[in-house]
Amino acid sequence: MTVHDLGRVLGDARVMVILRDLPVPETVRLANRAWDLGIDVVEVPVRTPQAFDALRATVDAAGERDRIVGAGTVFTPAQVRQAAAAGAAFTVAPGLDLAVADAAASYGLPHLPGVATPTEAQRARDHGLTWLKAFPAVSLGPQWFKAVAGPLPDLRFVATGGIDAHNAGDFLAAGVRVVAVGSALSDPTQLDLLADLARPPAARPDTAGT
Repeated sequence: MTVHDLGRVLGDARVMVILRDLPVPETVRLANRAWDLGIDVVEVPVRTPQAFDALRATVDAAGERDRIVGAGTVFTPAQVRQAAAAGAAFTVAPGLDLAVADAAASYGLPHLPGVATPTEAQRARDHGLTWLKAFPAVSLGPQWFKAVAGPLPDLRFVATGGIDAHNAGDFLAAGVRVVAVGSALSDPTQLDLLADLARPPAARPDTAGT
């Protein structure tokens, strides 16, 4: 197991919620709502200085409930340093920047870089990054994951970008380990719908006993 192994912090999680550009109280409220529903993993993007306030507050709330919070939209080593200081459990980037990945590793943080091609996926793999964010997933489509799994079976994917409760199941069925939902959360019904997907298949009412 290496520091880049995001699986050691995600565990069996199947759903991640992305709480982007929200006021601090609303970020914490939605994080708690997700945790109440059994969605254990939360990402708070930090593309603005003010977003670090939301990250710190959500990390504090997570500590009271034994949950984890990651820092998203991390572009630079300096942001990695800030995310680590705020208590983030992992970092996420929209693209593949090995310097950012190395900075995260220096703080003991798993890093989830974004990829959209097999070339990027192979480059990440060669650097020891086996958990990757496929972005934008809705443009790639579920079949992309099945195709990439052929030559690169050891990679684990988090699908994000255009994912919601209505298409997330298709991506999970295609082999995606985690679906990450952000913009769709503007619809208040999404969290409840995603909660069912967050449960392991054997724990769902419609599959138990089958």
